[in-house]
Amino acid sequence: MPVFNEYPLREQLNNEIHSRPPMALSDSEWVSYLAVLHSEDEAAAEEAHLRQLSGILGPQCCPSIQGDHWVMEAADLRVKWERHNEFSSYTFFRRRLPGDPLYTSALSALPADWLATLPGRVMVATHIELRPIHETPPEEVLEDLSKRGNVVVATRVSDGVAWVYSDFQLHDGYSRFLVLDDHLTRRQAGRTVQRLLEIETYQIMALLAFPVAKEVSRFLIRSENELTDLVERMSQARSSEDERGQLTFLTRLAADVERSVTRTAFRFGAANAYYTLVQRRIGELRELRVPGFPTIEEFMDRRLAPAMATCQSVARRQNELAARIARNSALLRTRVDVELAQQNQGLLAQMNQRAKLQLRLQETVEGLSIVAITYYASQLVHYVYEGIHSIIGGPPHEIITAIAVPTIAILTALGIRRMRRALAIEERSEH
Repeated sequence: MPVFNEYPLREQLNNEIHSRPPMALSDSEWVSYLAVLHSEDEAAAEEAHLRQLSGILGPQCCPSIQGDHWVMEAADLRVKWERHNEFSSYTFFRRRLPGDPLYTSALSALPADWLATLPGRVMVATHIELRPIHETPPEEVLEDLSKRGNVVVATRVSDGVAWVYSDFQLHDGYSRFLVLDDHLTRRQAGRTVQRLLEIETYQIMALLAFPVAKEVSRFLIRSENELTDLVERMSQARSSEDERGQLTFLTRLAADVERSVTRTAFRFGAANAYYTLVQRRIGELRELRVPGFPTIEEFMDRRLAPAMATCQSVARRQNELAARIARNSALLRTRVDVELAQQNQGLLAQMNQRAKLQLRLQETVEGLSIVAITYYASQLVHYVYEGIHSIIGGPPHEIITAIAVPTIAILTALGIRRMRRALAIEERSEH
């Protein structure tokens, strides 16, 4: 054991590289495969269903469990289960026997009621027959395919040591592959079968985005037409009310498009990822052309690539429409903001005019205040001096009052002026 401090997930991450290896196969096998769409709450149901199968197969069944990867073996039947992000895959392997009928499959060794109660919804169902080349020469298969006249893929894989035939059509609910083994090793045979199953699965999973793309395309046509009409009306707006109404409509359209982007982003992103896996698995087959027949790569280029191009185009149109709406929203919002700024400027001018009027009124009131204060203060002086004069005598009270009036007026004016300066200094300090 190492003496250093290990990262807690180091062993798990290292084992991930070696997880889910292909099964080693002989040159004569029946292989059946099911890919089942699942939901998050079906994981326990799937494991319970697998344990039920283990009990059906009997005590000789010894499941090997590694998290989301199960392998069970019982006599000549082997079962491999894997759980992926969106689907679970079940692969069944059974040795071909000399007396097996032509269209036998590995599923024939399973109870029909167990298959009928499989959790989830079957998305891919495939049969693969692996035969040795000395049992069925490729020339006989090619001659039989040529007589049928159907579009059939015929190719040599793994640098020519195996032959693969398929029409990628559903026959009684299953697609079918015939693989002729010409010196494949057991691991090569397992890898070849696994790649074919992954190509079949990933191309179907990628096509899940195609109906979504057609639905979104119709929505985009309507939205683009609405945006075009709105842009034309924007140049004809004559009032701020018109512009605000158009901005409200544009905001609603932006919300609809953004909702569509959010709803379809995962599906379109997953389609691109699945399509990339299809192309990678096809490259790993290392195909060699059979004269007169398309390869798997050519078949997918003609059938799958256009659908994926449609999905990618719709995704781009959707993002471009969202960007166009954002640009027009910014333009319209700028126009509304300019109109509001002009209205605010007019309001500020009116407020400035009112402030000037209030200042003049205030100055008038201050003048009247000086007169009022002088009047009442001089009356107080008059009454006070009149009392003093009656006791000690002195100049007539009219003279004292006459002297007090201008003095009080000057002092009052100076006081108000000083107070105004103090308030002005305080206001400037706050700003």
